[in-house]
Amino acid sequence: MRLSFGSHCNVFPILALLVITYSSCILSEVYGLMLNSCDLFQGSWVYDESYPIYDSSKCPFVGEGFDCQANGRPDNSYLKYRWSPSGCDIPRFDGQDFLKRYEGKTIMFVGDSLSHNQWRSFSCMLHAAVPNLSYTKSAQRGGIFHLNFTDYKVSLVYTRSVFFVDLVVENSERILKIDTISHGDAWKNADVVIFNTWHWWLHTGRLQPWDKIQEGNMTYKDLDRVVAFEKGLTTWSKWVNENINHQTTQVYYLGISPVHYNGNEWGSPGRRATCENETTPIAGSVYPGGQISGQPVVKRVLSNMSSPVYLLDVTLLSQLRKDGHPSHYTNKEHKGLDCSHWCNAGVPDTWNHLFYASIVLPRQC
Repeated sequence: MRLSFGSHCNVFPILALLVITYSSCILSEVYGLMLNSCDLFQGSWVYDESYPIYDSSKCPFVGEGFDCQANGRPDNSYLKYRWSPSGCDIPRFDGQDFLKRYEGKTIMFVGDSLSHNQWRSFSCMLHAAVPNLSYTKSAQRGGIFHLNFTDYKVSLVYTRSVFFVDLVVENSERILKIDTISHGDAWKNADVVIFNTWHWWLHTGRLQPWDKIQEGNMTYKDLDRVVAFEKGLTTWSKWVNENINHQTTQVYYLGISPVHYNGNEWGSPGRRATCENETTPIAGSVYPGGQISGQPVVKRVLSNMSSPVYLLDVTLLSQLRKDGHPSHYTNKEHKGLDCSHWCNAGVPDTWNHLFYASIVLPRQC
């Protein structure tokens, strides 16, 4: 039996109740969405000529590093895949409907460059939905970007915070304080906040932005990175519990976005096997390389929270998209290899589509 989503309703006023009580209408599996046993995050990619949702050449917000077509990527079949959950259909994305629902509201994306990737994708999706949509945009120091669709007074904000927890300089040393958050006040004022962190916890060498890790009175030259990630994410979870008013603010967590630098994971062995020259998704609903080490951490931390947080569990569907990265087309010179971020248009559109689906799914109680 396939389920359809014909009627629209806004779940925000009772989101907290639904998640905490495990309503018979909408079931939560570690705060991930299921509808009558249909898991929106289990499925496969199907070719669909009606895709992509928008033409990146007509969007002023794509971002050079994500604009694979403008940067010379020769193929475009990667744009034509639609996520199809097993056993149900998701509603077609309707940007104008979203703008009407969230008129006067602020949607904030907090995290690293993957959140930036997602913010730019969603900006393009809404821009394409309404012809001649008016907007203003601005940027602030520290990696804060504002986009305001003035006709609807809907604001999309990206705030760079790669760890959530504090990264400070003391006595010329960069210290990652995994048990404190002192810069989160702006997060409290949004109507929807979508958080994401993971990639920067794994960086070493010249990409590592800290010299020491501090927890209470203890300092460490290093920690197991998954352990450090769990400690930092737990600090964030406590901050959300204590500081977010869930009567006025919806909280989402974007699941871990994978990289594709190791072709052995999907059956393309070889020293140089990466996302380079990949043009099609992995068929089926299973990623041969297995789960990412941080995935159980995310679910464990979210399941222990007292506050409702909705998990956009996009890891598997993104793992299947080895073809979706910029590869050498992160710039017009084709320098470097990016198998971490995603082309816009592309995979982040599906993350945002599922975010939209979480809003419009009907309740039949």
